[in-house]
Amino acid sequence: MSDDAQTPTPMPTPNDCDLPRRRSDFATFAEAIDYAARSEKGLNFHDMRGTLERVYPYSEMRADAMKAARQFAAMGIAKGDRVALVAETGAEFAALFCGCIYAGAWPVPLPLPTGFGGKEGYIEQLSVQLDSSDPKILIYPAEIAEMAGAAAERQGCEGQSWEDFSERPDPETDLPEADPQDICYLQYSSGSTRFPTGVAVTHEALLHNLYGHASGVNLGENDRVVSWLPWYHDMGLVGCFLSPIANQASVDYIRTEHFARRPLAWLDLISRNQGNTLSYSPTFGYDICARRISSQSNVAERLDLSRWRTAGNGADMIRPDVMQNFVNAFAGAGFRASAFTPSYGLAEATLAVTVMPPGEGIRVELVEEERLSGRPRDLSRPARYRAIVNCGRPLPGMEVEIRGEDDNPRGDHQIGKVWCRGKSVMHSYFRNEEATDDCLVANADGEVWLDTGDMGYMADGYLFIVGRAKDMIIINGKNHWPQDIEWAVEQLPGFNHGDIAAFSVETDNGEEAPAVLVHCRVSEPEERIKLRNQIADKVRGVTGMNCVVELVPPRSLPRTSSGKLSRAKAKKLYLSGEIQPLDLAA
Repeated sequence: MSDDAQTPTPMPTPNDCDLPRRRSDFATFAEAIDYAARSEKGLNFHDMRGTLERVYPYSEMRADAMKAARQFAAMGIAKGDRVALVAETGAEFAALFCGCIYAGAWPVPLPLPTGFGGKEGYIEQLSVQLDSSDPKILIYPAEIAEMAGAAAERQGCEGQSWEDFSERPDPETDLPEADPQDICYLQYSSGSTRFPTGVAVTHEALLHNLYGHASGVNLGENDRVVSWLPWYHDMGLVGCFLSPIANQASVDYIRTEHFARRPLAWLDLISRNQGNTLSYSPTFGYDICARRISSQSNVAERLDLSRWRTAGNGADMIRPDVMQNFVNAFAGAGFRASAFTPSYGLAEATLAVTVMPPGEGIRVELVEEERLSGRPRDLSRPARYRAIVNCGRPLPGMEVEIRGEDDNPRGDHQIGKVWCRGKSVMHSYFRNEEATDDCLVANADGEVWLDTGDMGYMADGYLFIVGRAKDMIIINGKNHWPQDIEWAVEQLPGFNHGDIAAFSVETDNGEEAPAVLVHCRVSEPEERIKLRNQIADKVRGVTGMNCVVELVPPRSLPRTSSGKLSRAKAKKLYLSGEIQPLDLAA
């Protein structure tokens, strides 16, 4: 072969094959892996520019998983032991996760480092999660060996890189049989209900949720998944890794960090797909893409989004204005607004609780802000409204109720706490009985319901989410939603989605006041002062009160593993001095 010869481009796994489709109708996830391995489908990993790097058929993944299971058994890992895995998007994690399933161990996906918090912050985060899950071993990519190894040493478990673990012996051995009621994996919630408590999900709960979601979006022949979502978060792990296996769909991946640098590579992948595409993102992913393409005029030439039939949206509050901007930006490339598929879910319910029926798109209701916060209407001021997005109907086998402060069910359009019940609900928080009892509550009939911690209302069988109960700002007996404050400030020029965090603080005189942290990109002192005053005026118009406005450096506000703004952590870091406001006199 000449030096100029090029390596042939690998062929991606197909969208369709002769194996009959089964929608997650398996007793255990091990059975789902076995069945998927009989098809020609699989996982396809792409680089930052969308070039296909690794084709990983399910048959090959299963063979690697069986080897990993024998390796786990040889090192003494037994049924019910935990194996912590740093969830880098790639074949190594996929095989090890499934290897844990075959070995009867519980895989524990843990996050990769992010830009926020630095080296010591990441080591501390891993250490806390390792302490909670108490694994036998932590396995990680070699490039983060220093940090991951330090976290493993703090916790007292063994730590190894992918490469080193692959060299372990794998003698033939009998592997345990899984039962539907066995724990399948531990998922660390990114903030829904509690953090950092491990959500224990059984095989039955996982497959019940995967069946319900596949039915809700009508997953069918010739469908293919495209994803950039991280595998340490429930939407990425369950929706875009475990679901394609259990429903025998091929899937294309780019890594989350590559999406952050080149977001339009996500849409390029969708364009090249010759089947019907299912792809999901929180609101901010659609926002970033719309902003990146806004200065380009060749959208119709570059992209073909006409086969994107399910554009899932979840993981944070859905912004109808952002969704409209995405439609405006990409309608020329064939994107249809009806493809938007809002949903609601949380790790404590495995993944999805409700999903919009296919083709219904984004539907909103305008609700008076006073009704959202539960305070009486101020007739001296014009009525203010917030657009609340319809998050769809409960999945098959899932019940949803809205309950008041007395825990009694409420009627249509009455706002209260969102509760749900079904086989998809978690088994427990791992080794945290108190936290489990706080949110899993049995009624007089012995039915166990999950208190999600979210607020919303039902209307004609559809669920509308208005916010998190714990985020509510209560001042002088009046309730204010932080989203209303943040979205009002975002209307000022120069701000992006996620630039503002609102919460309450105690002022010098001992009274509570709203505080607003805002990413600031201007350097002139006079402009900063002008901006601060504009923000204060905007918040006063929403709340009727003076507020504390702090301008902070860009990228200062923390996010959860799913990319959601973490108001609780922002408040904690601000009060501890770890987020330092900019000097307006500089």
